Amino acid sequence: MLSIGAFARVTRLSPKALRLYDKFGLLRPAVVDEASGYRFYAEAQLEQARLIAWLRRLGMPLAEIQRVCALPPESAAEAVARHWEQVEAETAARARLAGFLIDHLAGRAAAAVTLGLRCAASARPGPLRDTNDDFAYAGSRLLAVADGMRGHRGDQVGEAAIGALKPLETLADLTIPADDLLGTLAEAVREAERAIAAISEDAVTTLTALFWSGSRLALAHIGDTRAYRLRDGELGQITHDHTYVQELIDDGRLTTAEAAVHPQRALLVHALTPGGGDSPDLSMHDARAGDRYLLCTDGLSTVVPAAEMCSVLSGPADPQQAVGELIGRAYRYGAPDNVAVVVADVVRLDPPSDSSVVAARGAGPGGDESGPA
Repeated sequence: MLSIGAFARVTRLSPKALRLYDKFGLLRPAVVDEASGYRFYAEAQLEQARLIAWLRRLGMPLAEIQRVCALPPESAAEAVARHWEQVEAETAARARLAGFLIDHLAGRAAAAVTLGLRCAASARPGPLRDTNDDFAYAGSRLLAVADGMRGHRGDQVGEAAIGALKPLETLADLTIPADDLLGTLAEAVREAERAIAAISEDAVTTLTALFWSGSRLALAHIGDTRAYRLRDGELGQITHDHTYVQELIDDGRLTTAEAAVHPQRALLVHALTPGGGDSPDLSMHDARAGDRYLLCTDGLSTVVPAAEMCSVLSGPADPQQAVGELIGRAYRYGAPDNVAVVVADVVRLDPPSDSSVVAARGAGPGGDESGPA
């Protein structure tokens, strides 16, 4: 047996840290002297103590460490990998913010350009579906799509999640500093988690949202709904699917073509849930006049080839016409799933243009609730 002091020296943990881990149930002493209350540890506990120390150096919260330590080794390794992916994403976001602040404080910030959005949204049920779990929203400052999971009141969950983001529209007359924009959207996503929890403890939905201020866009994304940007004639996906097959692609175990026909291609590995167990990807993007953004559910992206989407978006159609054409193409490919689409053009507001808000969930085959914004 090792005294707490000896155990601390071997593990390079302070006695204070060991007492904290005891309190949280992470690392209980093997023996506590009844008379003195002094703690003793077994040599067999050294490996557990070192693991906890390593996880703390990664910056992992104690509650998460507790979950990781209870897992078998392979599952624990996967949990650590997911944690580090989140750390890297957050670090990248902070790096972008640091770059902005450096330029801003050094007086190198770009001159403000008055830009706005002209947009449209629509959500339609697939011909083989008797309910529509997809929801689309396009407003003056917020663009969003969501896809609720069937069987868990999905037709309400996606709408509730986006509904929790709509208060962001009340900030339409305010210019939110770039360092606040992403945090404001992240807090709204936490409100969305609470909103879907009120519907069902099993509620699950994907969510992709863009929040606009000035010439900056904050992006929150979780699941397999997508956001694309058309710039200078090139269409690029600015979200990364949280699906099983995408993980296989990332690991080099599957090609994109193989993923398209994989039997588990719709299996999500991250989604918005009441417990907030999965964190969304958060990122900042600079907008330019002439950019066109597409947000869509997998009912479009899994059936209409990217080249066709680019062709439609590159054409002369306004946002409402582009939305209709994209949904029409999904139908021509069979539309096995519901389809939700948002198209938004970045335009110079000189003079200011009128705008309206569009929220859509398909009411039935042939129904369309889209319009310009």
